[in-house]
Amino acid sequence: MHYTPSMIGRRSEQGRSVGHSTSAATVVTRLFLPALLLPALLLFLAGCQEGGPPTKTSPQNCLDCHAVALDPPHNLACTSCHRGEEPAESADTAHQGLIARPAHPDHLTASCGPCHRQEVAAVSASSHFTLPRTTNLTRAAFGAEEWLSSYRLTPVAENPESVLDLADDLLRRRCFHCHPASSGEAYAAVQRGTGCAACHLPFGDGRLLSHRFTAPADGRCLACHYGNYVGFDYYGRFEHDFNHEYRTPYLAPGSTPAAPYPPRPYGVEYRQLQPDIHQQAGMACIDCHGGDELMRGGSSPTCQGCHLPGEQPGPPPPRVDTGPSGARHLGVDGRERPIPPASHPAHRRNPESSCQACHAQWAVSDLGRHFLRQDSDDLDDWWALAVQGSREVEELISTNTNFLRAELPVVMSDGLSGEKRPGIWLQGFTSRRWEMVELGRNRQGLISPMRPILDLSLSWLDEEEVVRFDAVPAESAGANKGLRPYTPHTTGPAGLFAEERIAAFLRREEAARQLPPGEGGGP
Repeated sequence: MHYTPSMIGRRSEQGRSVGHSTSAATVVTRLFLPALLLPALLLFLAGCQEGGPPTKTSPQNCLDCHAVALDPPHNLACTSCHRGEEPAESADTAHQGLIARPAHPDHLTASCGPCHRQEVAAVSASSHFTLPRTTNLTRAAFGAEEWLSSYRLTPVAENPESVLDLADDLLRRRCFHCHPASSGEAYAAVQRGTGCAACHLPFGDGRLLSHRFTAPADGRCLACHYGNYVGFDYYGRFEHDFNHEYRTPYLAPGSTPAAPYPPRPYGVEYRQLQPDIHQQAGMACIDCHGGDELMRGGSSPTCQGCHLPGEQPGPPPPRVDTGPSGARHLGVDGRERPIPPASHPAHRRNPESSCQACHAQWAVSDLGRHFLRQDSDDLDDWWALAVQGSREVEELISTNTNFLRAELPVVMSDGLSGEKRPGIWLQGFTSRRWEMVELGRNRQGLISPMRPILDLSLSWLDEEEVVRFDAVPAESAGANKGLRPYTPHTTGPAGLFAEERIAAFLRREEAARQLPPGEGGGP
């Protein structure tokens, strides 16, 4: 509608003005009040932001987002080890070229080498970083003739054609999760750093607790040395049967029907036996196993070095003082402990015996360790055996035997490359015992505790449930049950029957010599 001047002021039928005339004050108010209020509003809003609205993001340093405390020797710029960009205006820019794990063996030389050149060179060749004995003894047990200088050279065997190929697949996908290039299985006490950080940075509940590099605490040793291996036994722990019926019937405090059992920080069940006498005295792993041995390939400690120091050539071991008042040990905890001398006459009567032949309180005897690679998806027979020390295996069995959950693909990660390949490795045992200490001869000819570490067999059930390999035994299993000498960390008093243990072994050894060759007798 077009209004004319004559229409202004005319009232409608309801008595209201149609375009009534407006006072000058009202017009001014309507026109200029918004203009007056807008600057005030903008000033008010600006006051809500300290320093005013930024025109661009201010560059920030790493510690502005990542609050970490560093030990004095490593109080460097974050980019010195982790690379990336600092300062940066965004996370994407800051993380360009980032190395999340600079202590990993792949980055060790570039990250740690500039400051720790000799240490990096030594530790890179150490047995902790190369695992030569474990790798090569297992491969040789299944026919390998070549000696590998490092476990990382173990071939990939996607479709094994020989039992050695199958053993290589077992090593890469089931065994190589306890090494410095791996962060470990996804269990609270097992996950750790890589490379130098595996030992020197503290982890807890699967996460990094601090950026302060320190000497290794026992928990960091046990992140790899758990299960039925030397280290776990030092704390009196013996891994037991996997079947869920062997789990404790006692409920954990705060348990629920969905999680009724105590936690398994190492991913395995274990019995608590008598700890080693040195552990009971408060000694840490590195009180005996120091950096020279672990990082530089130095000599391993001996019992005689502490308990018969005057009869050993060379200087006493580190942390041992042989003063006029007797030998004493200065622990990493600062405590000084007297060292009892080996004065019992039995030490003279049995020169052929190693110390642990008498002093081991118990030993690991896992007979008949069977590994099965299964590519098919029928895992129902394994529902009660899900606890196997492997997070991938446990999750797969628990999920695929529960009809309420969507099935997972039957694949397992390569411990070196992280690549997932078809099939999972399952394991079981003929028997698992700890009571008897099996004896044999070590490389020096001394009577020593033994364990059936190479009593192995391998099988493979493919995706079509065709048996490709059926319980192929290790070549070294044979008559000696795959026994290898080892040093149980279960030291204690020798006891009344220690000498009889030695005498019984010598009688069996002599009886075996009388047998015809081929029946356990001579050559």
